[in-house]
Amino acid sequence: MHELHKFSISGPAGALEGVAHLPDAAPRAIAVIAHPLPTMGGTMENKVVTTLAKTFAELGFVTLRFNFRGVGASEGAFDGGDGEVEDVLAVVHHARHQYGSLPLILSGFSFGGYVQAHAAQRLHTHHLVMVAPAVGRYSMPHVPHNTLLIHGEQDEVVPLADVLQWARPQHLPVVVLPGAEHFFHGCLNQLQKIVRHYFTGHAL
Repeated sequence: MHELHKFSISGPAGALEGVAHLPDAAPRAIAVIAHPLPTMGGTMENKVVTTLAKTFAELGFVTLRFNFRGVGASEGAFDGGDGEVEDVLAVVHHARHQYGSLPLILSGFSFGGYVQAHAAQRLHTHHLVMVAPAVGRYSMPHVPHNTLLIHGEQDEVVPLADVLQWARPQHLPVVVLPGAEHFFHGCLNQLQKIVRHYFTGHAL
């Protein structure tokens, strides 16, 4: 079982609370995970977020999940995405200060995917994992060509057709879980296996 370490850092809108998942051995990368829409109850305790964190830690990545501004003990108020990108940048800065200049993986679920797509542009990282990104609800930028994009066939929040339409001009592959809904009820093990398989032997 990997070690959990709670942290609180100074963010652009006040304190940001989070949890770092520490791998058993020296970390080979840093992963930062962004949670779904705060105004719909999204937090760092979301089961997709915690599943991703556990998976990344098992892969040997030091993994940080955190609450956006205005969520839990994080100070500030919801900012529609712009401020939340700044929150990600603050957590990445903290992670690099704490754990060194390791390869960086950004990951986000739903609204968190939208935030991380913008953060990836600011940080010039090519390692991006998007799970059910909020395509069609927000202005989603183009993403790196090797982005891992996972979506449920029966997603009732972000239709698969919208994701395919966004991915098509980018020639971006989409991993589709048959029968899966937006929150991947009953499909978290499959989600875990897809992420693990992608990074096993994957050059960072």
